[in-house]
Amino acid sequence: MSTTITRKAWGTANGEDIYLFRLQNSTGAFVEITNYGATLVSINVPDKHSKLGNVIIGFPTLEGYLNDTCYIGSTIGRYANRISNARFNLDGTIYQLEINDGINTNHSGASGFNSKVFGFEVNGDELVMVLHSNDGDGGFPGNLNLRVTYKWSNDNELSIHYKAVSDKNTFANVTNHAYFNLSNGDLTVLDHQLDISAEQIVAAGEDYIPTGEIVPTADINFQGESIGKKLTTESGEITGINSYYILNKSRQFAAKLTDESSGRALTVNTSYPGMFFYTGDYLTSKYLNDNNRTCQPFEGLCVECQHYPDSMNRPEFPSAMLPKHHVYDEYINFKFGLI
Repeated sequence: MSTTITRKAWGTANGEDIYLFRLQNSTGAFVEITNYGATLVSINVPDKHSKLGNVIIGFPTLEGYLNDTCYIGSTIGRYANRISNARFNLDGTIYQLEINDGINTNHSGASGFNSKVFGFEVNGDELVMVLHSNDGDGGFPGNLNLRVTYKWSNDNELSIHYKAVSDKNTFANVTNHAYFNLSNGDLTVLDHQLDISAEQIVAAGEDYIPTGEIVPTADINFQGESIGKKLTTESGEITGINSYYILNKSRQFAAKLTDESSGRALTVNTSYPGMFFYTGDYLTSKYLNDNNRTCQPFEGLCVECQHYPDSMNRPEFPSAMLPKHHVYDEYINFKFGLI
């Protein structure tokens, strides 16, 4: 077996034991995951000098995650991103959700999966995080059983596979919220280069709620350019991006991120129809991260593969309704290499 999985005690949360798991391949590269929020804690891959380094923002102790407000590395559900007016109509019933973002809900509020303690299974070289979400959690209908399977390959590819079943019709949209920084500890990702396989985005207002329009990517189209150049205005101010890109499935990847200083490259592939690109402009933390500093804006970026935001309130968008007893089945792959 090419990947070994080990675990160690990492504290307690909600009265339950928390563990830190390590998935290490035959080259020595490794990923760390905790069952608190089914969270990615670190991804350690070589740079151009063959030196291992962590390429996501993370904390050295559980306390950092227990006090995190930015969903750092965590599994997001039941429904990633924003839902307008924190409610939706399903089968003639209005479901009221928790309001936590103005008048809207974001990442499913306090009942979100990011703060849940997951059960776990180790099946050979796969780590499976399991969660039962009760009917009514966060306002969502249906008892939902979720399995998040992590697999780490010898060629440094992390695959995340989501499977879920509900006993009622419901909506589901599960993703991972890792903040990537491919450098060797640089304070920002503004020098990274990004290519997103998309020509269209979902238009949104200042509250990030979709307007219903599908528009060209225009000035936030990325085809390998420096992120900082796209974000810097004529006056020198840095403006962030928090937009849903509709993926062009004819291309070989969803997104590709590179950093010339470290020589690292990340290629993203997914079954989801789109990807939320977030430049981390609101990134902050109470505890010191792995770089021995509190998290700063633009220190990491998110490429959150997922269904359309607010799709339940936008019938013109592809549906993310999960019919009862049907299997939710989606994946995200992060492949690490060199430029």
